[in-house]
Amino acid sequence: MADILQHRLHALASDKNKDAIVGIKRGIERETLRINADGSLALTPHPASLGAALTHPWITTDFSESLLEFITPASTSIDTTLAQLADIHRYTVKQLGEEGLWPASMPCFIDESTTIPLAQYGSSNVGRMKTLYRKGLHNRYGSMMQAISGVHYNFSLPQSFWLLYRQQLGDQSPLQDFISEQYLALIRNYKRYAWLIVYLFGASPAMCQSFLSGRSSRYSFQQLGKGTLYLPYATSLRMSDLGYTNSAQSSLSITYNSLPEYIKGLHNAVSQPSAEYRNIGVKKEGEYQQLNGNVLQIENEFYSTIRPKRTTESGERPTCALAKRGVEYIEVRALDVNPFSAVGITAEQMRLLDIFLLYCLLQDSPPLSDEQQTITEQNLRKVVTDGRRLNLELNQDGNNRLMLDWAEQIFADMMPIANWLDAAYQGTAYQAALKQYYLCLLDPGQTFSGQLLNQLLAEQQDNGHFMLAKAQQYKAQLLSEDYQFYSVADFATATTNSVQQQQQIEAADRLSFDQYIADYFAEVPACN
Repeated sequence: MADILQHRLHALASDKNKDAIVGIKRGIERETLRINADGSLALTPHPASLGAALTHPWITTDFSESLLEFITPASTSIDTTLAQLADIHRYTVKQLGEEGLWPASMPCFIDESTTIPLAQYGSSNVGRMKTLYRKGLHNRYGSMMQAISGVHYNFSLPQSFWLLYRQQLGDQSPLQDFISEQYLALIRNYKRYAWLIVYLFGASPAMCQSFLSGRSSRYSFQQLGKGTLYLPYATSLRMSDLGYTNSAQSSLSITYNSLPEYIKGLHNAVSQPSAEYRNIGVKKEGEYQQLNGNVLQIENEFYSTIRPKRTTESGERPTCALAKRGVEYIEVRALDVNPFSAVGITAEQMRLLDIFLLYCLLQDSPPLSDEQQTITEQNLRKVVTDGRRLNLELNQDGNNRLMLDWAEQIFADMMPIANWLDAAYQGTAYQAALKQYYLCLLDPGQTFSGQLLNQLLAEQQDNGHFMLAKAQQYKAQLLSEDYQFYSVADFATATTNSVQQQQQIEAADRLSFDQYIADYFAEVPACN
C-alpha cells in the first residue's frame, strides 16, 4: 500500500474516528428503453400515467420519449436506495401494458434511427429548451447514439468525514473549498483507474447489428446468430467510440486540477464556435435546429466518465451552481446497465464503488496534465475493447504494465478500506463485495461482459433474444413482488403533482422563447 494512503487510512480507521465515515449518501439514475413485446423499440409517447417527465421526482425521460430515466433520492442506506429503485421499476411496468423495459446498455432492435421520437416536456420555455437540446444532439450525432442506456452513481461523503479529514491534512481553507478540492482529487484518480470499473462492470461486449445500420466501423466485429455483432474481449461497447463520444471534444482542454480550471474549460467549450456544427444552422426557415453552433450546446453535452455536481436552482446552469456553491457530490457515469439485475445495479456493485471511490480520494492525486489525461483515456479505450484479453498491458506512468497485475495491487490497497467501512457499518458486506469481484481478476469470465458473452456463445444465441428473455423475466418478477418503500398512493400523488407543476411552469412564462434562450446563455459571465 502506498505510504500516503496507509498514513491517511490509519488515522481515519482508528476506533475513535471510524464512525465519521458513516452517512455516505448515494443516489441512482438508471436509463432504460421502453420496448414492445417483440423486443423492438416502443414508439409510443411517454405514458400519461407516469406523470410529467419535466417535473416528476423519480420518473423522467432522457433523449427520447422511449428512453426512461429512473431517479432515486439521495439516501444513506444502500438497501433503501435499491428498494426505491425497485419500486419505481415496479410501478412503471404496471403502467406499460404489453410494453417492457430493455435490460441492457446497447439498444434493442431499431428499424430506423429517424423513427426515434425526441423527448417532449410541454410548452414552457424550459420544456421547449430541453427538447431543442435533444434535437441538437440528433442533428449533431444522430439518434442511435442517444438510444444507449447507462447507470449513474451519485456519491457524497458526510460532513463528519470532511471535518475529520481536513483536520488530519492540516488544511486551513474554508470547509466547502476543501471539499471541492478533495472531490476534484478523487475525480483525477478516478480518471486514472476508471479502466478497472469498466473491466469489472462493463456489460456490453455485443450489440444488435441494427445499431450500425448505415454506418461504418473500424472494429473487426464477429457475428453471432442472425443479427448480433461482438468483439471477443470487449467489456463495454457503450463506452467505445461507437457510443458516447464527440470527436469535436477531443480539441477541448477540460481538466480537473482545480474547480475554477474545470469551470473555465467548460465555459470555453460552450462558447467556442464549431465549424462543423455551425453548418447545421441554429435556425432554418424560422425553426430552431439546435441551441447554438458551439462545440457544446450546454455543459451536459460534455461526455465524461465522472462529473463534479451541485444541485441547481431553477434555470441555473450547472457550472454557475458549482462556481457559486462548490462541489456537493460526484456523479460516476462509466457504468453499463447490469443485465443480471432487474434494476440494472446491485448492492455488491454499490459497495465496491464506495470502496473504490474512497481509494481514489485517499490515494495521492497530483495534477493531471493534458498528456497524462490522454493516457488515462487511452488506457480506458484498451479495456473497453480488449479488457479480457490475456496479458493486456496498460500505460502506468510512462511504462507498460500488465492490467491484471495493476488491478491486483489496487485490490490489495482497497482491502483495508473495506475493513474500515465494515467496522464503521458493523458488518462484513464490504469485504464480501471486494472478495466477490476479486474473482474477476482470477477469471475474466466472471466479469459481467465475460458471463454474458460466454453464455451467448455457448448457446449460439442472439444478444437481442437473450435480453428480451431477461426483460420478460424481470417484468414478471417485478409484477409479482410487493412495494418495498413507496406505495401506490405515493406514485399517484407524485404523478398528479408533476402534472400540476408543469402546468404552473407553463402558465408562469412571460418571456418569448428567443429571449429565454438568450437570458440562459447570458448567465455564464454573470456567475464568474
